[in-house]
Amino acid sequence: MTHDCTVSTELDLRLVVPGGPSLPVVTAVRYDAADPWAVCIAFQTGAQDAVEWIFARSLLGEGVAGPVGEGDVRVWPALRGRGSVVHLAMASPSGSAEFEMDRDELVQFLRRTYAAVPVGAESAAVDLDAELAQLLSRS
Repeated sequence: MTHDCTVSTELDLRLVVPGGPSLPVVTAVRYDAADPWAVCIAFQTGAQDAVEWIFARSLLGEGVAGPVGEGDVRVWPALRGRGSVVHLAMASPSGSAEFEMDRDELVQFLRRTYAAVPVGAESAAVDLDAELAQLLSRS
């Protein structure tokens, strides 16, 4: 069974600048039930340009409650003023960045993804025979 559902939204992320004020970053977050384990965050870097990062949906879900991740992507909750935020740290060979986002906005997005494909049902959302046939037809 293949799901044809995409959940997308814009999240207000802020780039954490050590020793300075955080900077707003325009982002689009997308979840496609056809790739049920992944979430894509597109960071606007110019008028027409965006940089996309794809990582496990479970990182965001688990990162709402506690620190998770190793290496390139790490996620953890924190308090900011009177509200709760979730930090997202990403690293690549060309550099690293840390962002924070409103916890409630992230949870709302995640709930929509869980409605599309519940946690634990990801493998049922993918037609493995069709995926394998597609891969084999490319060779």
